[in-house]
Amino acid sequence: MDGSSQEEDDDGSFTNISLADDTDHSSRTLYLRPPKSLLSKMMNADMDAVDAENQVELEEKTRLINQVLELQHTLEDLSARVDAVKEENLKLKSENQVLGQYIENLMSASSVFQTTDTKSKRK
Repeated sequence: MDGSSQEEDDDGSFTNISLADDTDHSSRTLYLRPPKSLLSKMMNADMDAVDAENQVELEEKTRLINQVLELQHTLEDLSARVDAVKEENLKLKSENQVLGQYIENLMSASSVFQTTDTKSKRK
């Protein structure tokens, strides 16, 4: 034996421990490889951070999409309202023309609104 032993931990990682019985403590070396569970946790933490960023980004995109859809519906409603107001405006213009013509006809038929020639009456 070379004075060292390798032990396998529960998680499958190896820890090298020197078994030499020297009084010089500098010859005792301890080589540790991070356990797989620690690496797994670190990788999972990184993945969780990425997932959290993706989740935040996804939520932001969803919020923006909903806002755009709401604005589109509002625009559609406003456009429909403008069309209705235009139709009402045209209808009222037409009614005003009819009423204006009616008033002109009444005024021309009435003697109150007839023009009088003041020179011819004084003669």
